[in-house]
Amino acid sequence: MFKFQKKRGTLKNDFLSGLTVSLVLVPEAIAFSFIAGVRPDVGIWSAVFVGLITAAFGGRPGMICGATGAIATVAAKAFVLGEAAGGEAMAYKYLFISLILAGIIQAAMGLMKMGRLIRLVPHPVMMGFVNGLAIMIALGQMTFFIDGEKNWLTGTPLYMMLGLILATMGIIIYLPRLTKAVPASLIAIAGIGLAAYFIEGIDGRTVGDVLMERTGSSTIPTTFPNPADFSGVTWDWAFFKAILPISISIALVGLIESLLTLQLIDEITESRGKSNRECLAQGAANIASGLFGGMGGCATIGQSLLNMKSGGRGRTSGIVGALSLAVFVLFASPLILNIPIAALVGVMFMIVIATFEWSTFKTFGKAPNADILVITVVTVVTVVTHNLAIGVLIGILLSALVFAVKSSKHVLVEVIKETEDERVYAVEGMIYFASVSDFADHFQAKSDKKTIVIDFEKARISDHSGIEAIHAMSERYRKSGKKLRLRHLSADCRQMIKRAGTLVDIEVLPDDPAYSVANLRAENA
Repeated sequence: MFKFQKKRGTLKNDFLSGLTVSLVLVPEAIAFSFIAGVRPDVGIWSAVFVGLITAAFGGRPGMICGATGAIATVAAKAFVLGEAAGGEAMAYKYLFISLILAGIIQAAMGLMKMGRLIRLVPHPVMMGFVNGLAIMIALGQMTFFIDGEKNWLTGTPLYMMLGLILATMGIIIYLPRLTKAVPASLIAIAGIGLAAYFIEGIDGRTVGDVLMERTGSSTIPTTFPNPADFSGVTWDWAFFKAILPISISIALVGLIESLLTLQLIDEITESRGKSNRECLAQGAANIASGLFGGMGGCATIGQSLLNMKSGGRGRTSGIVGALSLAVFVLFASPLILNIPIAALVGVMFMIVIATFEWSTFKTFGKAPNADILVITVVTVVTVVTHNLAIGVLIGILLSALVFAVKSSKHVLVEVIKETEDERVYAVEGMIYFASVSDFADHFQAKSDKKTIVIDFEKARISDHSGIEAIHAMSERYRKSGKKLRLRHLSADCRQMIKRAGTLVDIEVLPDDPAYSVANLRAENA
Protein backbone atom coordinates (compact mmCIF):
# COMPACT_ATOMS: atom_id res chain seq x y z
CA MET A 1 0.00 0.00 0.00
CA PHE A 2 2.74 2.44 0.92
CA LYS A 3 6.01 1.27 -0.56
CA PHE A 4 9.31 2.86 -1.41
CA GLN A 5 10.24 2.78 -5.07
CA LYS A 6 13.63 2.91 -6.66
CA LYS A 7 13.72 5.90 -9.00
CA ARG A 8 16.17 8.46 -10.22
CA GLY A 9 16.07 11.83 -8.53
CA THR A 10 15.18 15.06 -10.31
CA LEU A 11 15.69 18.66 -9.26
CA LYS A 12 11.92 19.20 -9.05
CA ASN A 13 11.38 16.11 -6.88
CA ASP A 14 14.29 17.07 -4.64
CA PHE A 15 12.96 20.62 -4.19
CA LEU A 16 9.39 19.60 -3.40
CA SER A 17 10.50 16.75 -1.17
CA GLY A 18 12.86 19.04 0.74
CA LEU A 19 10.01 21.51 1.26
CA THR A 20 7.83 18.72 2.63
CA VAL A 21 10.53 17.55 4.99
CA SER A 22 11.12 21.08 6.34
CA LEU A 23 7.48 21.30 7.45
CA VAL A 24 7.72 18.05 9.40
CA LEU A 25 11.07 19.00 10.96
CA VAL A 26 9.58 21.89 12.93
CA PRO A 27 7.43 20.05 15.52
CA GLU A 28 10.04 17.29 15.79
CA ALA A 29 12.81 19.81 16.53
CA ILE A 30 10.62 21.56 19.11
CA ALA A 31 9.74 18.25 20.79
CA PHE A 32 13.40 17.22 20.98
CA SER A 33 14.27 20.62 22.46
CA PHE A 34 11.94 19.83 25.35
CA ILE A 35 13.71 16.49 25.87
CA ALA A 36 17.08 18.25 26.07
CA GLY A 37 15.64 20.94 28.35
CA VAL A 38 16.52 23.84 26.02
CA ARG A 39 14.60 26.58 24.21
CA PRO A 40 12.66 25.51 21.06
CA ASP A 41 14.76 27.71 18.78
CA VAL A 42 17.89 25.78 19.84
CA GLY A 43 16.43 22.59 18.38
CA ILE A 44 15.23 24.32 15.22
CA TRP A 45 18.59 25.92 14.44
CA SER A 46 20.28 22.60 15.17
CA ALA A 47 18.15 21.07 12.42
CA VAL A 48 19.22 23.87 10.08
CA PHE A 49 22.98 23.63 10.71
CA VAL A 50 23.19 19.84 10.92
CA GLY A 51 20.82 19.32 8.01
CA LEU A 52 22.58 21.79 5.69
CA ILE A 53 26.15 20.62 6.31
CA THR A 54 25.43 16.89 6.11
CA ALA A 55 23.25 17.32 3.01
CA ALA A 56 25.97 19.28 1.22
CA PHE A 57 29.02 17.27 2.29
CA GLY A 58 27.78 13.96 3.75
CA GLY A 59 28.20 10.49 2.36
CA ARG A 60 24.55 9.74 1.60
CA PRO A 61 22.62 11.99 -0.81
CA GLY A 62 18.95 12.11 0.13
CA MET A 63 19.48 11.44 3.84
CA ILE A 64 17.97 14.06 6.14
CA CYS A 65 19.73 15.09 9.34
CA GLY A 66 18.63 17.33 12.17
CA ALA A 67 17.79 17.38 15.87
CA THR A 68 16.94 13.89 17.14
CA GLY A 69 15.61 12.31 20.31
CA ALA A 70 18.65 10.07 20.72
CA ILE A 71 21.05 13.04 20.76
CA ALA A 72 18.69 15.16 22.86
CA THR A 73 18.56 12.52 25.58
CA VAL A 74 22.35 12.45 25.91
CA ALA A 75 22.82 16.20 25.42
CA ALA A 76 20.42 16.84 28.31
CA LYS A 77 23.08 15.42 30.65
CA ALA A 78 25.52 18.16 29.60
CA PHE A 79 22.83 20.79 30.15
CA VAL A 80 22.09 19.48 33.66
CA LEU A 81 25.82 19.30 34.44
CA GLY A 82 26.34 22.92 33.39
CA GLU A 83 23.25 24.09 35.24
CA ALA A 84 24.64 22.61 38.46
CA ALA A 85 27.98 24.32 37.81
CA GLY A 86 26.67 27.84 37.19
CA GLY A 87 22.99 28.20 36.32
CA GLU A 88 21.14 28.25 32.98
CA ALA A 89 23.71 30.39 31.14
CA MET A 90 26.50 27.97 32.03
CA ALA A 91 24.25 25.03 31.14
CA TYR A 92 24.08 26.20 27.53
CA LYS A 93 27.86 26.65 27.43
CA TYR A 94 28.42 23.10 28.69
CA LEU A 95 25.96 21.82 26.08
CA PHE A 96 27.65 23.64 23.21
CA ILE A 97 31.16 22.54 24.29
CA SER A 98 30.05 18.92 24.58
CA LEU A 99 28.75 19.10 20.99
CA ILE A 100 31.98 20.57 19.66
CA LEU A 101 34.01 17.82 21.34
CA ALA A 102 31.57 15.20 20.01
CA GLY A 103 32.00 16.60 16.51
CA ILE A 104 35.78 16.39 16.81
CA ILE A 105 35.47 12.74 17.89
CA GLN A 106 33.18 11.93 14.97
CA ALA A 107 35.50 13.61 12.47
CA ALA A 108 38.45 11.70 13.92
CA MET A 109 36.57 8.41 13.52
CA GLY A 110 35.92 9.32 9.90
CA LEU A 111 39.60 10.05 9.31
CA MET A 112 40.48 6.67 10.85
CA LYS A 113 38.08 4.97 8.40
CA MET A 114 35.95 3.53 11.20
CA GLY A 115 32.68 4.17 9.37
CA ARG A 116 33.06 0.94 7.43
CA LEU A 117 32.45 -1.04 10.63
CA ILE A 118 28.72 -0.41 10.22
CA ARG A 119 28.79 -2.95 7.38
CA LEU A 120 29.29 -5.64 10.01
CA VAL A 121 25.77 -5.20 11.39
CA PRO A 122 23.85 -8.49 10.73
CA HIS A 123 20.57 -8.44 8.85
CA PRO A 124 18.44 -9.60 11.85
CA VAL A 125 19.82 -6.62 13.80
CA MET A 126 18.84 -4.30 10.95
CA MET A 127 15.30 -5.76 10.95
CA GLY A 128 15.02 -5.25 14.69
CA PHE A 129 16.40 -1.74 14.31
CA VAL A 130 13.82 -0.87 11.65
CA ASN A 131 10.94 -2.33 13.67
CA GLY A 132 12.03 -0.60 16.86
CA LEU A 133 12.39 2.64 14.94
CA ALA A 134 8.86 2.36 13.52
CA ILE A 135 7.39 1.74 16.98
CA MET A 136 9.39 4.65 18.44
CA ILE A 137 8.14 7.02 15.73
CA ALA A 138 4.56 5.92 16.42
CA LEU A 139 4.95 6.33 20.18
CA GLY A 140 6.57 9.73 19.63
CA GLN A 141 3.37 10.96 18.01
CA MET A 142 1.38 10.13 21.14
CA THR A 143 2.70 13.26 22.82
CA PHE A 144 0.50 15.30 20.50
CA PHE A 145 -2.59 13.57 21.94
CA ILE A 146 -1.86 15.22 25.31
CA ASP A 147 -3.09 18.74 26.09
CA GLY A 148 -1.37 21.56 27.96
CA GLU A 149 -2.53 20.18 31.32
CA LYS A 150 -0.89 16.84 30.53
CA ASN A 151 -4.23 15.08 30.07
CA TRP A 152 -5.14 12.84 27.15
CA LEU A 153 -7.44 14.45 24.61
CA THR A 154 -11.07 13.43 24.89
CA GLY A 155 -14.34 14.30 23.26
CA THR A 156 -14.47 16.73 20.33
CA PRO A 157 -10.73 17.63 20.33
CA LEU A 158 -9.84 13.94 20.12
CA TYR A 159 -12.34 13.22 17.34
CA MET A 160 -11.16 16.28 15.39
CA MET A 161 -7.54 15.15 15.77
CA LEU A 162 -8.33 11.61 14.60
CA GLY A 163 -10.45 12.86 11.71
CA LEU A 164 -7.71 15.14 10.37
CA ILE A 165 -5.11 12.37 10.78
CA LEU A 166 -7.25 9.93 8.79
CA ALA A 167 -7.91 12.59 6.14
CA THR A 168 -4.15 13.20 5.83
CA MET A 169 -3.42 9.50 5.52
CA GLY A 170 -6.19 9.12 2.95
CA ILE A 171 -4.72 11.86 0.77
CA ILE A 172 -1.26 10.26 0.93
CA ILE A 173 -2.66 6.84 0.00
CA TYR A 174 -5.01 7.79 -2.83
CA LEU A 175 -3.57 10.97 -4.40
CA PRO A 176 -0.71 9.09 -6.18
CA ARG A 177 -3.39 7.21 -8.13
CA LEU A 178 -4.38 10.53 -9.71
CA THR A 179 -1.00 12.26 -10.02
CA LYS A 180 2.58 11.87 -8.88
CA ALA A 181 3.69 15.30 -10.03
CA VAL A 182 3.79 16.63 -6.46
CA PRO A 183 4.64 14.66 -3.27
CA ALA A 184 1.41 13.44 -1.70
CA SER A 185 2.67 14.32 1.78
CA LEU A 186 3.16 17.97 0.78
CA ILE A 187 -0.33 18.15 -0.72
CA ALA A 188 -1.77 16.51 2.40
CA ILE A 189 -0.12 19.01 4.76
CA ALA A 190 -1.06 21.98 2.61
CA GLY A 191 -4.60 20.71 1.99
CA ILE A 192 -5.40 20.00 5.62
CA GLY A 193 -3.83 23.32 6.61
CA LEU A 194 -5.96 25.28 4.14
CA ALA A 195 -9.09 23.36 5.13
CA ALA A 196 -8.53 24.12 8.81
CA TYR A 197 -7.94 27.81 8.02
CA PHE A 198 -10.87 28.46 5.66
CA ILE A 199 -13.55 25.94 6.61
CA GLU A 200 -15.55 26.85 9.69
CA GLY A 201 -15.99 23.95 12.08
CA ILE A 202 -12.56 22.46 11.49
CA ASP A 203 -10.74 23.49 14.64
CA GLY A 204 -7.64 21.35 14.93
CA ARG A 205 -4.69 22.11 17.22
CA THR A 206 -1.81 23.77 15.42
CA VAL A 207 1.95 23.77 15.92
CA GLY A 208 1.52 27.14 17.64
CA ASP A 209 -1.07 25.70 20.02
CA VAL A 210 1.30 22.90 21.04
CA LEU A 211 4.10 25.41 21.54
CA MET A 212 1.84 27.58 23.73
CA GLU A 213 0.84 24.57 25.83
CA ARG A 214 4.44 23.61 26.49
CA THR A 215 6.28 26.93 26.74
CA GLY A 216 3.64 29.54 27.45
CA SER A 217 4.39 31.27 24.14
CA SER A 218 3.16 30.55 20.64
CA THR A 219 6.08 32.31 18.96
CA ILE A 220 9.66 31.41 18.17
CA PRO A 221 12.66 33.78 17.82
CA THR A 222 13.00 35.04 14.25
CA THR A 223 16.64 36.13 14.34
CA PHE A 224 19.79 34.32 13.27
CA PRO A 225 21.62 32.88 16.29
CA ASN A 226 24.77 34.57 17.51
CA PRO A 227 28.03 32.64 17.95
CA ALA A 228 28.21 30.84 21.29
CA ASP A 229 29.97 32.61 24.17
CA PHE A 230 32.22 30.39 26.29
CA SER A 231 33.41 33.02 28.76
CA GLY A 232 33.43 31.90 32.38
CA VAL A 233 34.12 28.23 31.61
CA THR A 234 36.91 26.74 33.70
CA TRP A 235 39.05 24.81 31.23
CA ASP A 236 40.64 22.41 33.70
CA TRP A 237 40.96 18.62 33.94
CA ALA A 238 37.91 18.36 36.20
CA PHE A 239 35.80 20.05 33.51
CA PHE A 240 37.02 17.78 30.70
CA LYS A 241 36.73 14.71 32.91
CA ALA A 242 33.06 15.52 33.44
CA ILE A 243 32.19 16.57 29.89
CA LEU A 244 34.18 14.06 27.79
CA PRO A 245 32.04 10.98 28.63
CA ILE A 246 28.97 12.89 27.50
CA SER A 247 30.70 13.98 24.29
CA ILE A 248 31.79 10.42 23.55
CA SER A 249 28.21 9.21 24.07
CA ILE A 250 26.85 11.91 21.75
CA ALA A 251 29.44 11.01 19.10
CA LEU A 252 28.76 7.26 19.21
CA VAL A 253 24.97 7.50 19.42
CA GLY A 254 24.90 9.99 16.55
CA LEU A 255 27.16 7.93 14.29
CA ILE A 256 25.41 4.64 14.98
CA GLU A 257 22.00 6.11 14.20
CA SER A 258 23.29 7.98 11.14
CA LEU A 259 25.23 5.09 9.64
CA LEU A 260 22.39 2.65 10.16
CA THR A 261 20.08 5.12 8.43
CA LEU A 262 22.63 5.39 5.64
CA GLN A 263 22.63 1.62 5.26
CA LEU A 264 18.81 1.53 5.26
CA ILE A 265 18.62 4.13 2.49
CA ASP A 266 21.29 2.23 0.58
CA GLU A 267 18.91 -0.74 0.51
CA ILE A 268 15.95 1.41 -0.56
CA THR A 269 17.82 3.13 -3.40
CA GLU A 270 20.00 0.11 -4.30
CA SER A 271 23.06 2.32 -4.15
CA ARG A 272 25.92 2.72 -1.72
CA GLY A 273 26.77 5.73 0.43
CA LYS A 274 30.17 6.62 1.88
CA SER A 275 30.17 5.92 5.60
CA ASN A 276 33.55 7.51 6.39
CA ARG A 277 32.59 10.69 4.57
CA GLU A 278 29.37 10.75 6.56
CA CYS A 279 31.37 10.55 9.80
CA LEU A 280 33.37 13.61 8.74
CA ALA A 281 30.23 15.53 7.78
CA GLN A 282 28.46 14.62 11.02
CA GLY A 283 31.49 15.85 12.94
CA ALA A 284 31.62 19.15 11.06
CA ALA A 285 27.85 19.60 11.51
CA ASN A 286 27.97 19.12 15.27
CA ILE A 287 30.97 21.43 15.61
CA ALA A 288 29.07 24.14 13.71
CA SER A 289 25.94 23.46 15.76
CA GLY A 290 27.90 23.92 18.98
CA LEU A 291 29.57 27.11 17.76
CA PHE A 292 26.22 28.68 16.83
CA GLY A 293 24.18 27.61 19.83
CA GLY A 294 22.57 24.37 18.70
CA MET A 295 21.89 21.07 20.47
CA GLY A 296 23.46 18.91 17.77
CA GLY A 297 21.88 16.08 15.85
CA CYS A 298 22.28 13.20 13.46
CA ALA A 299 20.22 11.44 10.80
CA THR A 300 16.48 11.84 11.35
CA ILE A 301 15.27 8.47 10.20
CA GLY A 302 11.59 9.26 9.87
CA GLN A 303 12.26 12.39 7.80
CA SER A 304 14.82 10.52 5.69
CA LEU A 305 12.21 7.91 4.84
CA LEU A 306 9.68 10.67 4.15
CA ASN A 307 12.20 12.20 1.77
CA MET A 308 12.61 8.87 -0.01
CA LYS A 309 8.85 8.42 -0.29
CA SER A 310 8.42 11.97 -1.61
CA GLY A 311 10.96 11.43 -4.37
CA GLY A 312 14.00 13.10 -2.83
CA ARG A 313 17.18 11.35 -3.91
CA GLY A 314 19.88 14.02 -4.30
CA ARG A 315 21.71 16.45 -2.06
CA THR A 316 19.34 19.20 -3.16
CA SER A 317 16.51 17.71 -1.12
CA GLY A 318 18.42 17.98 2.16
CA ILE A 319 19.79 21.41 1.32
CA VAL A 320 16.32 22.71 0.42
CA GLY A 321 14.90 21.17 3.60
CA ALA A 322 17.44 22.94 5.82
CA LEU A 323 17.28 26.29 4.00
CA SER A 324 13.47 26.21 3.88
CA LEU A 325 13.39 25.65 7.61
CA ALA A 326 15.67 28.66 8.11
CA VAL A 327 13.50 30.80 5.82
CA PHE A 328 10.33 29.76 7.63
CA VAL A 329 11.84 30.66 11.00
CA LEU A 330 13.27 33.99 9.86
CA PHE A 331 10.49 35.24 7.57
CA ALA A 332 7.40 33.02 7.73
CA SER A 333 7.05 31.60 11.21
CA PRO A 334 3.25 32.26 11.32
CA LEU A 335 2.87 29.90 8.35
CA ILE A 336 4.59 27.09 10.24
CA LEU A 337 2.84 27.80 13.52
CA ASN A 338 -0.61 27.55 11.87
CA ILE A 339 -0.10 24.07 10.41
CA PRO A 340 -2.49 21.57 12.05
CA ILE A 341 -0.45 19.19 14.13
CA ALA A 342 -2.76 16.37 13.01
CA ALA A 343 -1.52 16.71 9.42
CA LEU A 344 2.09 16.20 10.52
CA VAL A 345 1.11 13.28 12.75
CA GLY A 346 -0.73 11.68 9.84
CA VAL A 347 2.36 11.95 7.66
CA MET A 348 4.49 10.31 10.35
CA PHE A 349 1.97 7.50 10.82
CA MET A 350 2.30 6.72 7.12
CA ILE A 351 6.08 6.64 7.58
CA VAL A 352 5.56 4.14 10.42
CA ILE A 353 3.57 1.89 8.11
CA ALA A 354 6.25 2.09 5.44
CA THR A 355 9.12 1.64 7.88
CA PHE A 356 7.98 -1.41 9.85
CA GLU A 357 9.35 -4.65 8.40
CA TRP A 358 6.05 -6.50 8.07
CA SER A 359 7.84 -9.52 6.65
CA THR A 360 9.09 -10.13 10.20
CA PHE A 361 5.87 -11.98 10.95
CA LYS A 362 6.56 -14.33 8.04
CA THR A 363 9.90 -15.34 9.53
CA PHE A 364 8.30 -17.12 12.47
CA GLY A 365 8.62 -20.83 11.91
CA LYS A 366 10.80 -20.31 8.80
CA ALA A 367 13.91 -18.38 9.88
CA PRO A 368 16.28 -19.84 12.50
CA ASN A 369 15.09 -19.30 16.06
CA ALA A 370 18.33 -17.43 16.84
CA ASP A 371 17.58 -14.83 14.14
CA ILE A 372 14.03 -14.37 15.42
CA LEU A 373 15.42 -13.92 18.93
CA VAL A 374 17.85 -11.22 17.73
CA ILE A 375 15.08 -9.35 15.86
CA THR A 376 12.80 -9.46 18.90
CA VAL A 377 15.49 -8.42 21.39
CA VAL A 378 16.66 -5.46 19.30
CA THR A 379 13.08 -4.29 18.79
CA VAL A 380 12.13 -4.58 22.47
CA VAL A 381 15.35 -3.02 23.80
CA THR A 382 15.07 -0.13 21.35
CA VAL A 383 11.50 0.62 22.38
CA VAL A 384 12.10 0.19 26.13
CA THR A 385 15.29 2.27 26.28
CA HIS A 386 14.19 4.77 23.60
CA ASN A 387 17.74 4.49 22.31
CA LEU A 388 18.42 3.00 18.90
CA ALA A 389 22.15 2.76 19.53
CA ILE A 390 21.76 0.62 22.66
CA GLY A 391 19.35 -1.71 20.87
CA VAL A 392 21.75 -2.15 17.96
CA LEU A 393 24.79 -2.72 20.18
CA ILE A 394 22.97 -5.39 22.19
CA GLY A 395 21.81 -6.98 18.94
CA ILE A 396 25.36 -7.11 17.58
CA LEU A 397 26.65 -8.68 20.81
CA LEU A 398 23.81 -11.22 20.81
CA SER A 399 24.44 -12.05 17.14
CA ALA A 400 28.14 -12.52 17.85
CA LEU A 401 27.31 -14.84 20.74
CA VAL A 402 24.90 -16.85 18.58
CA PHE A 403 27.56 -17.10 15.86
CA ALA A 404 30.15 -18.24 18.40
CA VAL A 405 27.85 -20.94 19.75
CA LYS A 406 26.95 -22.18 16.26
CA SER A 407 30.55 -22.19 15.06
CA SER A 408 31.72 -24.07 18.14
CA LYS A 409 29.60 -27.04 17.06
CA HIS A 410 31.23 -27.29 13.65
CA VAL A 411 34.67 -28.58 14.62
CA LEU A 412 35.13 -31.98 13.01
CA VAL A 413 37.90 -34.39 13.99
CA GLU A 414 38.42 -37.71 12.23
CA VAL A 415 41.11 -40.37 12.09
CA ILE A 416 42.54 -40.57 8.56
CA LYS A 417 45.39 -42.98 9.22
CA GLU A 418 46.22 -45.44 11.97
CA THR A 419 49.04 -47.92 12.64
CA GLU A 420 50.07 -49.84 15.73
CA ASP A 421 52.11 -46.91 17.11
CA GLU A 422 50.72 -43.89 15.31
CA ARG A 423 47.38 -42.22 14.72
CA VAL A 424 46.79 -39.28 12.34
CA TYR A 425 43.88 -36.92 12.96
CA ALA A 426 42.42 -34.41 10.46
CA VAL A 427 40.73 -31.33 11.93
CA GLU A 428 38.17 -29.18 10.12
CA GLY A 429 36.71 -25.90 11.36
CA MET A 430 37.67 -22.85 13.43
CA ILE A 431 39.56 -23.36 16.68
CA TYR A 432 38.81 -20.40 18.95
CA PHE A 433 37.54 -19.60 22.43
CA ALA A 434 34.05 -21.05 21.88
CA SER A 435 35.18 -24.30 20.20
CA VAL A 436 38.35 -25.25 22.10
CA SER A 437 36.47 -27.40 24.62
CA ASP A 438 34.76 -29.43 21.90
CA PHE A 439 38.07 -29.69 20.02
CA ALA A 440 40.00 -30.93 23.09
CA ASP A 441 37.34 -33.56 23.92
CA HIS A 442 38.32 -35.52 20.78
CA PHE A 443 41.77 -36.31 22.17
CA GLN A 444 42.33 -38.66 25.12
CA ALA A 445 46.02 -38.79 25.95
CA LYS A 446 45.90 -41.82 28.23
CA SER A 447 44.18 -44.11 25.72
CA ASP A 448 45.76 -42.73 22.53
CA LYS A 449 48.66 -44.13 20.48
CA LYS A 450 52.31 -43.46 21.30
CA THR A 451 52.61 -40.94 18.46
CA ILE A 452 49.82 -38.57 17.53
CA VAL A 453 49.76 -36.38 14.41
CA ILE A 454 47.16 -33.61 14.08
CA ASP A 455 46.70 -32.16 10.59
CA PHE A 456 45.27 -28.61 10.50
CA GLU A 457 45.07 -28.33 6.71
CA LYS A 458 41.30 -27.75 6.80
CA ALA A 459 41.26 -25.90 10.13
CA ARG A 460 42.17 -22.45 11.35
CA ILE A 461 43.37 -21.43 14.79
CA SER A 462 41.58 -18.12 15.21
CA ASP A 463 42.66 -16.74 18.58
CA HIS A 464 44.99 -17.16 21.55
CA SER A 465 42.56 -19.59 23.21
CA GLY A 466 43.25 -22.07 20.40
CA ILE A 467 47.00 -21.80 21.02
CA GLU A 468 46.45 -22.32 24.76
CA ALA A 469 44.32 -25.40 24.04
CA ILE A 470 47.16 -26.94 21.99
CA HIS A 471 49.62 -26.09 24.75
CA ALA A 472 47.44 -27.82 27.36
CA MET A 473 47.01 -30.82 25.08
CA SER A 474 50.76 -31.16 24.60
CA GLU A 475 51.23 -31.20 28.38
CA ARG A 476 48.72 -34.03 28.76
CA TYR A 477 50.44 -36.12 26.09
CA ARG A 478 53.89 -35.37 27.56
CA LYS A 479 52.80 -36.52 31.02
CA SER A 480 51.45 -39.71 29.45
CA GLY A 481 54.84 -40.35 27.81
CA LYS A 482 53.54 -39.84 24.30
CA LYS A 483 54.64 -37.73 21.34
CA LEU A 484 52.48 -35.06 19.66
CA ARG A 485 53.19 -33.69 16.17
CA LEU A 486 51.40 -30.89 14.35
CA ARG A 487 51.33 -30.11 10.65
CA HIS A 488 49.88 -27.51 8.29
CA LEU A 489 50.10 -24.61 10.77
CA SER A 490 50.62 -21.02 9.69
CA ALA A 491 53.92 -19.31 10.50
CA ASP A 492 52.07 -17.13 13.00
CA CYS A 493 50.72 -20.18 14.84
CA ARG A 494 54.10 -21.89 14.86
CA GLN A 495 55.76 -18.81 16.36
CA MET A 496 53.15 -18.45 19.10
CA ILE A 497 53.39 -22.15 20.02
CA LYS A 498 57.17 -21.89 20.30
CA ARG A 499 56.86 -18.81 22.53
CA ALA A 500 54.46 -20.71 24.76
CA GLY A 501 57.16 -23.33 25.33
CA THR A 502 54.97 -26.14 24.08
CA LEU A 503 56.84 -29.45 23.73
CA VAL A 504 55.47 -30.56 20.37
CA ASP A 505 57.06 -31.32 17.03
CA ILE A 506 55.84 -29.00 14.30
CA GLU A 507 56.23 -30.08 10.70
CA VAL A 508 56.90 -27.22 8.28
CA LEU A 509 55.43 -28.19 4.92
CA PRO A 510 55.54 -26.39 1.53
CA ASP A 511 51.77 -25.90 1.52
CA ASP A 512 51.45 -24.53 5.06
CA PRO A 513 48.80 -21.78 5.21
CA ALA A 514 49.49 -18.11 5.93
CA TYR A 515 47.13 -16.33 8.32
CA SER A 516 47.35 -14.37 11.55
CA VAL A 517 45.93 -15.31 14.93
CA ALA A 518 43.90 -12.79 16.89
CA ASN A 519 45.52 -12.28 20.27
CA LEU A 520 42.28 -12.65 22.23
CA ARG A 521 42.41 -14.28 25.60
CA ALA A 522 39.34 -16.15 26.79
CA GLU A 523 38.78 -18.88 29.30
CA ASN A 524 38.26 -22.29 27.77
CA ALA A 525 34.70 -23.40 28.26
